[in-house]
Amino acid sequence: MNRLANSTSPYLLQHANNPVNWYPWGKEALDKAKAENKLILVSIGYSACHWCHVMEHESFEDEAVAAVMNEYFVCIKVDREERPDVDQIYMSAVTLMSGRGGWPLNCICLPDQRPIYGGTYFRKNDWTSLLFNLADFYKQKPEEAEEYAVRLTEGIQKYESVEFIAEQPEYTKADLELIADNWTRYFDKHEGGTGSAPKFPQPGNWQLLMRYAHLMKDDAIAAQVKLTLHKMAFGGIYDHIGGGFARYSVDGRWHVPHFEKMLYDNAQLISLYAEAYTWQPDALYEQIVDEIIDFCTRELVSPQLGFYSALDADSEGVEGKFYIFTKTEIEEILSADDAELFCIYYHITEDGNWEEEHSNVLFRKETDEQLAAKLGLGVDDLLEKIDASRQKVFEVRSKRVRPGLDNKILASWNGLMLKGLCDAYRAFNKSGYLELALENASFMMMNMISQNGRLIRVYNSNKSADDAQVAFLDDYANIIDALIALYEVTFDEEWLHKAKGLTDTAIEHYYDEANGIFYYTADDDEQLIARKNEIMDGVIPSSNSVMARNLKKLGLLFDNESYAAVSAQLLRNIMPQLAKYGTAYSNWTILLLEEVFGTYEIAITGHDAETVRQEMENNYIPNKIILGGKKGSLPLLQDKFGKSTQIFVCKDKTCGLPANNTAEALKQVAEA
Repeated sequence: MNRLANSTSPYLLQHANNPVNWYPWGKEALDKAKAENKLILVSIGYSACHWCHVMEHESFEDEAVAAVMNEYFVCIKVDREERPDVDQIYMSAVTLMSGRGGWPLNCICLPDQRPIYGGTYFRKNDWTSLLFNLADFYKQKPEEAEEYAVRLTEGIQKYESVEFIAEQPEYTKADLELIADNWTRYFDKHEGGTGSAPKFPQPGNWQLLMRYAHLMKDDAIAAQVKLTLHKMAFGGIYDHIGGGFARYSVDGRWHVPHFEKMLYDNAQLISLYAEAYTWQPDALYEQIVDEIIDFCTRELVSPQLGFYSALDADSEGVEGKFYIFTKTEIEEILSADDAELFCIYYHITEDGNWEEEHSNVLFRKETDEQLAAKLGLGVDDLLEKIDASRQKVFEVRSKRVRPGLDNKILASWNGLMLKGLCDAYRAFNKSGYLELALENASFMMMNMISQNGRLIRVYNSNKSADDAQVAFLDDYANIIDALIALYEVTFDEEWLHKAKGLTDTAIEHYYDEANGIFYYTADDDEQLIARKNEIMDGVIPSSNSVMARNLKKLGLLFDNESYAAVSAQLLRNIMPQLAKYGTAYSNWTILLLEEVFGTYEIAITGHDAETVRQEMENNYIPNKIILGGKKGSLPLLQDKFGKSTQIFVCKDKTCGLPANNTAEALKQVAEA
């Protein structure tokens, strides 16, 4: 076994038996490269990455390939989810070199960590040839290698950076319309989503567009959001037997998934479908939320109530094997009549509907009402039969060899999941969602914050919080966001004060006041070849955009002008980018929406505050924060507690007269 054998990362442990002399990222490997003047080979991936497994089997398990790697390079394996700071740097390098990135990510660096070449997946012969060529190049032309390194490192340091903008512009609806107009060009109006293939769910994009459609009264964009939500839920990207979404579909119809299931996707999709239900109630949205949460609590939750990171795409070395069925298998599980109906419902055929012969990825086309009418059944009768059959198929499937589990518990992704649970509770008022949220929050507060108030990124049951690695900005941003949401559904100010404490820590260690942006790494973290800012929203919103929205909310809740000023500075700096490439700035654009339309501060005080909160949550007001309770110390709550339950609707530092019921409050919202 190589030096990865002592790692806790499931991804690194997958490579512990490779003949490659892998090192984890750290002092030993970096010192060795300098001492021996060897190039560094940095190989980055994650445990659920299918093509990472393919390259491992083809190259890293091959003795001849390993011999080349060991002879000429110091080989370092990195779990991108544990060390996103390292991944960020070398992903920037590969993107600058090739115009695209992805995983596995392989970068060749000088002994001082500066990259000179990189790419993603390489076939075995190409990989071996590349390694020989680069080793010879460094030996024969070290000066040229140095020139490459200088230029590339300069590019990395400038990549995804912004200019400081001091003057506050006036934000208008015209700014929003320009962003939306550029976006709508990419809509797939037949299959939903944007573009062709592959298709990623991108929850943040559709949350923005949902809010834009509502606030701007744009029926065309509203229709595209609904189409996308339905197509995703009906597609094979969704696990119709066990719940939960795969990471993306390889085709343009949401049909064939890339089968890995990530916590970050499913957490955000809980939030998206829950919000969509409040926006325009649909039983499908409620079903999806319930099934995702059921999947996460069944498959991804630890005994301590932290959430694991991912399920692999592969089982028994075959992508998707756990999830696919032949028609014969369904007929062996169900009675003849039930099997026939089940196969019609999920489009299971004798020939199969994807690349494996006779195998089927389950998907839907018709609504229950449409199919029931076509088959001459009542809707309730159809659903009763399908649900019973699904349970039987689920029980059989559960006995198969399971996909690999990445049991890392990451602060950032648990923050997303906690936020999702709060959003689900807001929409559906199911006590189990809140109970799980409170248990998860308590787990994180007890196990992922050190005594000095610093977060840790990865929970390790064998280490105390004070011994563990510090966190990155996304850990702070997503947990702060989740704690604010937890306050809004409980009115327990303890959660809000914890959010404020973490915010102050983030400002102290991550904020660059001179440039008006947060760094991704702390000022006392390991110093890499560049200290980066995470600005663009991807599958997960960028840490800077989440912090900007957190600071906006906390500025209002605590009447803290300094928080509001930092939030405003962040948006000013990013604003010039929004219209150019809106799909990379969706969370920023949500903040812009809130600036243009304002934010309602809805304070509910009195004995029945919780009941009234639930009533208010049934109405779609996306640009609001909600506060109150039977008691409270927040500035906006001062002098607002009386003998009866009251609702105060405030905006732009002005509050209306207290409303005695939800209808009166909603009227004030409409008129504000």
